[in-house]
Amino acid sequence: MRSSIRSLLYKSRSPAGSVLGPIPYLLFTPDLPTSESLISGTFADDTAILATHSDPKIASQILQKGLNDISHWLKKWRIKANETKSVNVTFTLIRGSCPPVTLNNIVVPQADNVRYLGLYLDKRLTWQKLIFSKRKQLGIQTRKLYWLIRRKSQLSLENKILLYKAILKLIWTYGIQLWCTASHSNIEILQRFQNKAVRMITNAPWYVPNEFLHHDLRLYTVKQEILRHTRTYKERIERHPNILARPLMANHNKARRLKRKIPQDLIQIQTQ
Repeated sequence: MRSSIRSLLYKSRSPAGSVLGPIPYLLFTPDLPTSESLISGTFADDTAILATHSDPKIASQILQKGLNDISHWLKKWRIKANETKSVNVTFTLIRGSCPPVTLNNIVVPQADNVRYLGLYLDKRLTWQKLIFSKRKQLGIQTRKLYWLIRRKSQLSLENKILLYKAILKLIWTYGIQLWCTASHSNIEILQRFQNKAVRMITNAPWYVPNEFLHHDLRLYTVKQEILRHTRTYKERIERHPNILARPLMANHNKARRLKRKIPQDLIQIQTQ
């Protein structure tokens, strides 16, 4: 079946960016090599592989074995991997990094962070890089919309709020179920942006508190949005048809270093 489909695709290829492109890709990649000692995640043509161990050398050995299997698989099905865009990140609180690994005999460059599915994952998982990138993107989009949402704009207040919710708010709420565990100082970066945007939209004088503006406009603060999205996400996971996804939001009460928070902690704090 695979050979017949492949020969058909050789004769009739789909153009780049076609809506039919993901279908042939899914037909040829379900047998991507996996291992019990590795955690792999795939979305379209982006693949993430994670190896965990207390010893960095052993972690690299496990990861290298998985990459070797993938290299053989790529060669077998004549799929070209972009080694230059691949990144090797060591997620740890300890200084230093794991030994380098190779893909197709090419050393995978090491970095302090990686962008996966639109989210920046830094080596200490502080989400600082992600918050900074979101703030920069918000500034760019605000400048594009300034002539519509500025203080002296003739656009109605309802339409200004609609633009904020439809464009600007979607930027910082993307992935909020994950970066909700960021530190208070990082979350305040986004809250200060929303305060500034709300004051510009409403042309509010300096003596009006931000809390009153949020209440009158029926806008949630960043921390309120975090609690709302986290609670909704937990309910969706608990009702998920895939039984493997249901334990993702379960609280296993494992010992954690440096009092690091997980999304489940936010729900427990709210209910107490």
